[in-house]
Amino acid sequence: MARSRNPENPELMSRFERQALAEGFRLVAGVDEVGRGPLAGPVVAAAVVFPPNEYLDGVRDSKQLSSKRREGFFPMICERAVGVGLGIVSERVIDRINILRATQQAMRRAVASLGVEPDLVLVDGMGVPMLGAKQKAIPGGDRISVSIAAASIIAKVTRDRIMLEQDGVYPQYGFASHKGYGTRKHLAALAEHGPCKIHRFSFRPVRMAAR
Repeated sequence: MARSRNPENPELMSRFERQALAEGFRLVAGVDEVGRGPLAGPVVAAAVVFPPNEYLDGVRDSKQLSSKRREGFFPMICERAVGVGLGIVSERVIDRINILRATQQAMRRAVASLGVEPDLVLVDGMGVPMLGAKQKAIPGGDRISVSIAAASIIAKVTRDRIMLEQDGVYPQYGFASHKGYGTRKHLAALAEHGPCKIHRFSFRPVRMAAR
């Protein structure tokens, strides 16, 4: 397996991982989340550890990839990585503890389920309290860290699959197309049908529709 050679930014995507290796860390995890903003469904986090100095070429922030590319990368990441972990926190827990704490909980679960113990965790955005491992917060990390970008792909594909399943249960909301985000179509469906079981009632548009 070759080192990361992202054609858009060959050095940038692995610089944090390479720096960590130079500092003596061996197993470096990237962690990211998907689903903070939607009005329905869970928040999902993933953690990915690649072997030292071995990364998957072409991996980028999941938002910069098409659905087809993300689906293609998903099994490749799982095959190449030393460890892949997932953390899923439901909409009911989001309503109970708020989305920030739920996101942090999802990230902790993702790291805990890696199957290996990372020496360092690169976290997209802000740090995570009680993560259980040494961490480095990297704002915008999904655009400049191959490990975080890989985690964003795993999290995005996983959450999209969950919302596709929920579309079969609640077809009137169009979850297959908007994945629970507050699109015009989703808001119109909320106004017509009211919220369903997987909506986040602590989010204002849902709360208003429930009245």
